Amino acid sequence: MGGAVRWRSYVAVGDSFTEGMDDAYPDGTYRGWADLVATRLAAEAGPDFGYANLAIRGRLFPNIVAEQVPAALAMKPDLISFAAGGNDVLRRNFDAGSFVPHFDGVIGELRASGADVVLFRFADVMARLPGQRLVAPRVALLNRVVGEIAERHGAILVDLYADDTYLNPLLWSTDRLHLSAAGHRRVAAQVLTALGVGCDEEWLMVPPHPAPTPWLAARAADLRWAGQHLAPWIKRRLTGRSSGDFVTAKRPTLGPITLD
Repeated sequence: MGGAVRWRSYVAVGDSFTEGMDDAYPDGTYRGWADLVATRLAAEAGPDFGYANLAIRGRLFPNIVAEQVPAALAMKPDLISFAAGGNDVLRRNFDAGSFVPHFDGVIGELRASGADVVLFRFADVMARLPGQRLVAPRVALLNRVVGEIAERHGAILVDLYADDTYLNPLLWSTDRLHLSAAGHRRVAAQVLTALGVGCDEEWLMVPPHPAPTPWLAARAADLRWAGQHLAPWIKRRLTGRSSGDFVTAKRPTLGPITLD
């Protein structure tokens, strides 16, 4: 420990992906890949390492930029992870024409602060969700744009989309939208690898791909999923609500991490 990594502070910015849904601590709060990454960096950097996680589930890109980016920049961290846009591409009013230059400008601002910035090409979540014809092209656009912006601004790109392992449904939670604990561990391993930091090799291990589900059982599972997850999501869209309306950031200020 002590001096093995060059970063002394890390701020995570984003939505539910970065907040850590659905990888729960024993008390029910969310851990997720960002906490895992921060814990590993702290183990290498020593007790003065600071970590903040500003991510809140359901947040759209404009809200993340308006609320989280200024707060992150004010902390003057050495490392920032930025993952946004996933909720936006699910909205009918998604406007790629305004989204792309705005995204580029934000990353330019983060890099101009002197921080290293981690960006993501998102894994293929649409393989398990309805609306592929509308949303899949938008996800492809987002992933292409993120890759181009990362190259243009010298950001660190973590390409989850290129990893077919995420086609394994066991890397996803029961809502089919958020990662499972195994999925978050794998993302953490890939982030640390991109940063040139070692990690527990078990984080890259995944459960065997499940056997195909008989047609009737699969349709029954689809119906349960629609009732438990899709219907509430649609209701929130129709009423203008968000799953994160009454949620605050779990680590709103830079602080040390207690290592086990």
